[in-house]
Amino acid sequence: MRKRERGTGSNILEYKSCIPLLISNSPLPAPRSLLPIHLQWFADDDEDAPGKTEEPTEHKLQRLREEGQVVKSQELVGAIGLFLPALLLLFLAPSMLKTCVEMLRFFFSRAVELDPTKDAIILGALLRYFTRLAWPILTVAVVAAVFSNVMQVGFLFTTKTIVPNFSKVLPKIGQYFRRIFSVDGIYNFIKSIAKMAIIGFVAFILIYSEKDKLLNLQKTDVWMGLTTVSSIAIKMLIISAFLLIIMSIPDYMFQRWRFRERNRMTRYEIKEEMKMYEADPQVQGRIRRRFQELLRQNIGVSVPKADVVVTNPTHLAVAIQYDQRSMSGPMVVAMGADEMSARIRQIAQENGVPLVENKPLAWALYRETEVGEIIPPAYWNTVAVILSKVWYLNEDRRRRLSA
Repeated sequence: MRKRERGTGSNILEYKSCIPLLISNSPLPAPRSLLPIHLQWFADDDEDAPGKTEEPTEHKLQRLREEGQVVKSQELVGAIGLFLPALLLLFLAPSMLKTCVEMLRFFFSRAVELDPTKDAIILGALLRYFTRLAWPILTVAVVAAVFSNVMQVGFLFTTKTIVPNFSKVLPKIGQYFRRIFSVDGIYNFIKSIAKMAIIGFVAFILIYSEKDKLLNLQKTDVWMGLTTVSSIAIKMLIISAFLLIIMSIPDYMFQRWRFRERNRMTRYEIKEEMKMYEADPQVQGRIRRRFQELLRQNIGVSVPKADVVVTNPTHLAVAIQYDQRSMSGPMVVAMGADEMSARIRQIAQENGVPLVENKPLAWALYRETEVGEIIPPAYWNTVAVILSKVWYLNEDRRRRLSA
């Protein structure tokens, strides 16, 4: 029994050791899907990758804007482009109808007199009537399109959006199904249903409210029938366009949210961008420390120019300089502790810089400031009192140095 158990155990170990070889040498075929549908078709775009958890930076948003990728609701553009021309058509409809009647009378009266292939008057009259009818609507439509885009995006001109991209010409069936079942695809489907529902509801209400007039149109003249149908149509356009404008406001909010979601960044991308635009914080720290070391090593030049040296009195020394013409506040030009403090005091005494003992101020400046920095405003009053006491000494010393 024991041998069998040992044999069984060894066989088990040998079997386990052979598993990688079996997998690597003769892999099993992957099971075929029952349906020819890939699950990635139902996933969102690649921009919604799980690793992109950070909000886009201002640098990336500016770069996207330069490339023409901005937040914009096409529904708002279309709704305003429909509302303003329809509103203008409401006021110009009588004059436009008269122009149409005049045009028809002109061409019908000369139908047997003029030859369209020889007489240029026909083409001139056609252009003149077409301009009178179309230019007000076309002008307002262009103004509405420009206004709706500028209102959302601002003034932006770029040619990158019209550069040909041949990679988009190739059919990508997988991405097509993926877009259909993505967040944007489902939202656009619901939005289309909502637009059809709005237009259908407005049309039903208006036609139902005017059903008596529509049923009696066969008893009226052509002019009455034309004005009745035109009034219903123009009301339908204006009310539908107004409701679409209201619907485009949440659409703009959704497009803004999706734009930021699609352009989220990983932490690695943010770090690389910081290195590119703002330099590495570690490098900045090293530069700052090197600058402070140079200032400390230059105490032989900075201390003689100081107005006062605040001491501990033996452990700390902080040299302060203030020039009203070039400084926004008193500046620490030299600072040190122990041996450095003794060296600062020695240089100050050799150059006639006053030494003032103030332990709280010396400790505060040593802990909260660096060489080359302006003193915090909380200590300006104390420093002002010290400077006022030694100012006349400094003036006398400056005169001696200048002489």
